[in-house]
Amino acid sequence: MKERLYLFDTTLRDGQQTPGIDFSVEEKKSIARMLDDLGIDYIEGGYPGANPTDTTFFEAPPKLDATFTAFGMTRRPGRSADNDPGLRALLQASADAICFVAKGWDYHVKLALGCELEENLACIRDSVAAASAAGREALVDLEHFFDGYKANPDYALQCVETALQSGARWAVLCDTNGGTLPEEIEEITTTVAKRFAGEMLGIHCHDDTGMAVANSLAAVRAGARMIQGTLNGIGERCGNANLITMIPTLALKPAYAERFELGLKPGALEKLTRVSRAFNELLNRPPEEQAPYVGTSAFATKAGIHASAILKSPDTYEHVPPESVGNTRRVLVSDQAGKSNLLAQLRRYGLDIDKNDARLPELLAEIKQREAQGFAYDTAEASLELLARRKLGLVKDYFDVESFKVLVERRYNAKGERITQAEAIVKVSINGQTYMSVAEGNGPVHALDQALRKDLGPYSERLRKLELVDYKVRIVNAGTAATTRVLIEWRNNGNASTFFTVGVSPNIIDASFRAMEDAIIHTLLKQDLAMMEQATP
Repeated sequence: MKERLYLFDTTLRDGQQTPGIDFSVEEKKSIARMLDDLGIDYIEGGYPGANPTDTTFFEAPPKLDATFTAFGMTRRPGRSADNDPGLRALLQASADAICFVAKGWDYHVKLALGCELEENLACIRDSVAAASAAGREALVDLEHFFDGYKANPDYALQCVETALQSGARWAVLCDTNGGTLPEEIEEITTTVAKRFAGEMLGIHCHDDTGMAVANSLAAVRAGARMIQGTLNGIGERCGNANLITMIPTLALKPAYAERFELGLKPGALEKLTRVSRAFNELLNRPPEEQAPYVGTSAFATKAGIHASAILKSPDTYEHVPPESVGNTRRVLVSDQAGKSNLLAQLRRYGLDIDKNDARLPELLAEIKQREAQGFAYDTAEASLELLARRKLGLVKDYFDVESFKVLVERRYNAKGERITQAEAIVKVSINGQTYMSVAEGNGPVHALDQALRKDLGPYSERLRKLELVDYKVRIVNAGTAATTRVLIEWRNNGNASTFFTVGVSPNIIDASFRAMEDAIIHTLLKQDLAMMEQATP
């Protein structure tokens, strides 16, 4: 029989301590449903009574399969459980469980609470009893437990004992400062689990040494059976244990998968990549490309010899199949690439080219030459696809840019405010007919983008929903004749997915324009390919 591990998510409470993050009520509901869809056992919704958002959220929380949990302090020293407004707010909240935070370090009891050690134990005892009397499952997060154990092990263990003997379902050992190392976590948790049942112990780790996941796994090995963490590892300072990394490690790695089972819903693992990226989108943050399991580069290979091996046997460089977590394999084409990389990439574009095709070495040589000039195709796959299709004669001439000009003016407007405005003029030729358009923008790149798409004859309407998402500039080589690389991220037709194009030139405006051209041609090409596919019986 496998032992059951429980997952406790604190994204909506501890994760909200992240600088720059402040969830609305609707965002909290959306995230809670996202978590519930995975099968997370406990979802901590926040701190009712501490702020209007959390109070409102707990008045009408979403219906969840998970144990919906409120967070708050134990009763204050010097007050009874019946006469503590904070405890009353917790008991009145619409929640299935209450997670009390309590001091597990004698130093903090005296410093932060300003009370005697026995009074802290009484606060734990009375709060857990009040929650149990109200029909709520009780959990106790023992703050600074590991620091407290190292300073005064007897008292730290008394805190655990008081919580469990009072009726708490879980006593959670917290590495609040995030400075404890895995071997310390494992040794201390082993000692605690010998004295108290491991199925009553939880672990809560912060990532200040980059070891929150490793520390959580160490606690599991030592006997803890509940793990707290957050989506994408958000949280105060350096963040919390990342559940998006933790879940597949527990579910797919034999050392854990053969011993333990999780309460995940069917198909949850395959949703992890989508959930991680959707959460980043909600936060309006770019996803971490090299995030374990779910990053866009998590299963990306650049070196040619590695790509050749992956195409023959994926497990040579992949520790788990990418599709097991909803991700995809990427074989990148760059100056380090070989023919295997290129063939794999062309197949992703729907191009089944024979490995002996004479055009392949020419295309590979051109890619390497361009990367030596400053291009970076391992990210800008839309530009790479255009380059490959052009070399293979598979891109028609949609339009030809005859000229463009950009003017930047700094002046005072009618209100006497000093403003800077750019104006761009673009002249293109389509099927022998010349089109010229003029547009203004906040800057030269914005003005060029507006002018280029403003009048492209028969193509203008097809580009209405193409939008620039992000713009990055990098100086490739220093000096007065420095080369500039511009990488632009685009979104088309309101889709959540994006694509990248790249332009390189000694002139930043010219580099930007080249990346824009690629985006427009790539969009038109994809539309034509989609229409051809629909027309094919």
